Amino acid sequence: MADTEKTAVQSIGRQMYVVWLLVAIGILASSSASIFIKLCDAPPLVIAAYRLTIASIIFIFVTLIKEGTILKSFSAKDVKIAFLSGTFLCIHFATWIASLSYTSVASSVVFLGTSPIFVALGSYFILKEKLRLLLLAGIVITIGGGILMGSADAGAGENKLLGDILAIIGAVGLAGYWLAGRHLRSKIGILPYASVVYSAAAVLLILFAVVSGGSFYPYPPKTLLYLLLIAIVPQVIGHTSFNFSLRFLSAPVVSALVLGEPIGATILAYFVLDETISLQKAIGACLVLVGVYFAARGETSGDV
Repeated sequence: MADTEKTAVQSIGRQMYVVWLLVAIGILASSSASIFIKLCDAPPLVIAAYRLTIASIIFIFVTLIKEGTILKSFSAKDVKIAFLSGTFLCIHFATWIASLSYTSVASSVVFLGTSPIFVALGSYFILKEKLRLLLLAGIVITIGGGILMGSADAGAGENKLLGDILAIIGAVGLAGYWLAGRHLRSKIGILPYASVVYSAAAVLLILFAVVSGGSFYPYPPKTLLYLLLIAIVPQVIGHTSFNFSLRFLSAPVVSALVLGEPIGATILAYFVLDETISLQKAIGACLVLVGVYFAARGETSGDV
C-alpha cells in the first residue's frame, strides 16, 4: 500500500475513533438528564423552561457567530412548521419531566424510548408511508414489554402508573417533534433549526410555567447548578453528539446506539438515587428496547 493510502486509512481510523468516542459521550450525557431532574428541586415546567431557554440561547449565540443570521433559510411556511415542531417539543419535555416526579427513572426513560414507534405510526397514518414486517414485529414486541412494565407499576400504586402514562405522552410529543421537523432538516442546518425550534419550545414552556404558578426564582445555588447542567449536559452535549455522529454512521446504527440511554440512566439511578428494578420490569424493559430496535431497523430497511 502506498504511503498516501496508508495515511488516508490511518486518518479515517482516527476519525472513527473520535466518532465512537462522541457517541459514548452522547449516551452518557443523555443518560444524566433524568438523574439531574430527579435531584433538581424545582417544578417540572420550570425545569423544562430553564432547559430549553438556556439551550436556545447557546444555539442562537453559536449560530449568529458561525452564520451571522438565523432565519435566512426559513420561508414563512418553514417558520410555521418550526413552531409546530417546537410545540411538540414543549409537550415532550413538559410531560416527560413531570413523569419523573411519579415513576422511576428506569420506567420513565424506557417508555420515553418508544418514540420511534410513534414516529413509524405517524409516518404511516400521516405521511402514508408503508409499514414493514420488521417494523410491525418491533411494535408488537414493544407493546408486550410496555404492558409487562405497566402492570408492575399498576400494582405499585396509582402515581407510578400516572408517571408511565406521562412518559408515553412525552414519547408521542418527541415523535411529533421529529415528524414536524423532518421537512425542515432536509434543507436547513442543525444550528438555525435548533435555534428556532428550541426558542419556540422555550417560549411556550415559560408561558405554561407562569400560568401554572411556577416560580423561576429564587432558588438555592445547588438547584440553579442542576438547572444549568440539565441544559448543557443532556441537551447541548448529548443531542449535538448524536447529530454529529449521523454524518459518519447510518441512521439505523445511531437509532440502535441511542437505546443505550435507558440502560445508562437506569445504571446511574441505581448508584446515585438507590433505585432498584424488579425482575418483571427488567424483562419488560428488555422487551421494549428490543422492540424499538427492530422498529428502528424496520423503518429504515428496504425489506418488505
